[in-house]
Amino acid sequence: MARTTTATVALDDAARSATHDLILALADSKRLLGMRYAEWILGAPELEAGIACASMAQDEWGHARLLYALLKEFDVDVERVEHGREPDEYCNMAALDASPDDWAGLIAVNVLCDGALSVQLEALRTSSYVPLRQRVGKLLEEESFHAAHGAAWWRRFASASDASRAALHDAVQARAADVLAWFGPDGPIARTVLDSSVADGAGSTLRERFVERIAPLLAAADLGDVFTNIEPDFAGFEETRRRPAGRAPDEATIRRIRGDRNREFLLD
Repeated sequence: MARTTTATVALDDAARSATHDLILALADSKRLLGMRYAEWILGAPELEAGIACASMAQDEWGHARLLYALLKEFDVDVERVEHGREPDEYCNMAALDASPDDWAGLIAVNVLCDGALSVQLEALRTSSYVPLRQRVGKLLEEESFHAAHGAAWWRRFASASDASRAALHDAVQARAADVLAWFGPDGPIARTVLDSSVADGAGSTLRERFVERIAPLLAAADLGDVFTNIEPDFAGFEETRRRPAGRAPDEATIRRIRGDRNREFLLD
């Protein structure tokens, strides 16, 4: 029998489950993205870029907290979700599993991963799930700065030298398949999300929107065909977690995210 709480009155059981999975995938991805930005606060090539990383990290962790809070309506132990899970329980975009090795990698994460998350958020502007719809506008307002930061640095890499362009190419190609796959297949969950009007796009529709969104940047770096040549491989893909089975974020990152070293200092 479908739940009938105020927040979920329009959702039957299938839509409720799909909405939970979507929120968790967004929250986990934003949490990992925030960590990836934070890791470069002191390693950015310019002071201003380090400050930007600090700001973007703060934004993403704030977004994750807002999204995790929504899971209370789904009878989820949010404290455990935030501080008690193991790496293989996370539902983040696989492209965020490991930290970028260099600044080109961070900019690829900024443009591709952050951009993909924004495309998903935009598909929720008119969501039938009111608590989610009410939060999307604020999140997207803050994302506009992230997009501008990524685009500016992307164009600098694309025009600075052959070496910088090659570094950007390598960083994009290393993440492209995982970013495209994150939107998921056109399977049962995607159909449920669409049929219940939780989102106005899913699967291949969101992939198309994403590629169209970043097409000018891809062209500027001579990467115009990088995504058109990729067909997401969903063999072994966990649609509920939006990631390939058998892969997970690195243990060190999750220990830091959970706050393992400082848990003893938390007060009730």
